[in-house]
Amino acid sequence: MAIASINPANGKLIKTFEALDKSQIDEKLQLAVDTYVAYRSTSFDIRSQSMLRAAEILETEKQVLGKTMTAEMGKPIKAAIAEAEKCAWVCRYYAEHAQTILADQLVETNARKSYVKFQPLGPVLAVMPWNFPFWQVFRFATPALMAGNVGLLKHASNVPQCALAIEDIFSRAGFPRGCFQTLLVGSDEVETILNDRRVVAATLTGSEPAGRSVASISGKQIKKTVLELGGSDPFIVMPSSDLDKAVKTAVQARTINNGQSCIAAKRFIVATEIYNEFSEKFVAIMASLSIGDPMDEATDIGPLATPKIRDELHAQVTKAVASGARLLTGGKKPDGPGNFYEPTVLDNLDPAWPISCEETFGPVATLFRADNIDHAIAIANATDFGLGSSAWTNDTGEQIRFIEQLEAGSIFINGMVASDPRLPFGGIKHSGYGRELGEFGIREFVNIKTVWINE
Repeated sequence: MAIASINPANGKLIKTFEALDKSQIDEKLQLAVDTYVAYRSTSFDIRSQSMLRAAEILETEKQVLGKTMTAEMGKPIKAAIAEAEKCAWVCRYYAEHAQTILADQLVETNARKSYVKFQPLGPVLAVMPWNFPFWQVFRFATPALMAGNVGLLKHASNVPQCALAIEDIFSRAGFPRGCFQTLLVGSDEVETILNDRRVVAATLTGSEPAGRSVASISGKQIKKTVLELGGSDPFIVMPSSDLDKAVKTAVQARTINNGQSCIAAKRFIVATEIYNEFSEKFVAIMASLSIGDPMDEATDIGPLATPKIRDELHAQVTKAVASGARLLTGGKKPDGPGNFYEPTVLDNLDPAWPISCEETFGPVATLFRADNIDHAIAIANATDFGLGSSAWTNDTGEQIRFIEQLEAGSIFINGMVASDPRLPFGGIKHSGYGRELGEFGIREFVNIKTVWINE
């Protein structure tokens, strides 16, 4: 089966790649094991030198790498370049901090000496999505490699050039051959790879069904997994907030990456007292966003990654309107080539409707009125997802309530949800389990070994 790279802005084929056959997959898995045996004993200094070189490559070549991302999945070029820069940041963070985070931790017991030691596990399979084709991979690979593991990447099949470019970066940075390998395979090969004894753990960023599948397969083999799945993030605005700043951030939070982000704000829950003003300003900005060629720096909204994603999004909107939702702007698929969709805003929604609690992967926002803070929290938590959340209020008491009661892996007060190498990232409920980034992320794929010495 050929793996195709197709430009979502015009539907034109860029390049095809032949998927690996079973013997080629076997060779790569064995190379990963053989490489790990030696690599696990390398010093942090050696690993750091290579990781810092990877950061340099990312920064030096960010324009070219950005164009590769934009051509394959359609994100605006400025965002793609910024993604390469962010990958350099995570490389530098772990190059500088991994040794300290994974240092032995002395613990006083009745032994002569006792301590906790962190050791790598081996080859880890990463099943990664297309929406942040570099960042999603680097936020797994960087801590994994710095911990002494080796990586195997099964990237989304619509971004093969990104996948190969990432492998090339690690190779040119000086990591040993086999330390990080891209597996150009279809999703039908994932189960076989996960069942292979040479793969010791897995991480997946993607949809809930994909997460359930990987978790189920890995669970049968008693293999560690980390899952970062979908989200239906609430964005709550209370009367004491800076309304203009909240509106501006709300638009950015909903339309980042053309709205195709698990932590994009999707449900805007606004206090009744300020609802009309927020709605008017929010809709005006959403309606003014420019849709077009993602290679043009003036473009705000590029195409969605595939025709299927656009069709599914439009079906969600159409069903909501048929149920009684009010369309304030957008709601159409523009004529012409490409997977474009108009920035869309809906209100007059029942919180129990599917669009009110499901994930919408595209530039579609839903607005809700909240009578008070209790009502706002109830609407926010009325979903199976629990990834990120954002609350806008200058009332200290309300801030504490949101921090304590919003069901999410992160809460941003008066700011937009974003991943940061210094902080753990992940969700609860159907948004997954485990953490990436920060000190918690690098410890997900290590053996936390107790050492007890008496004599």
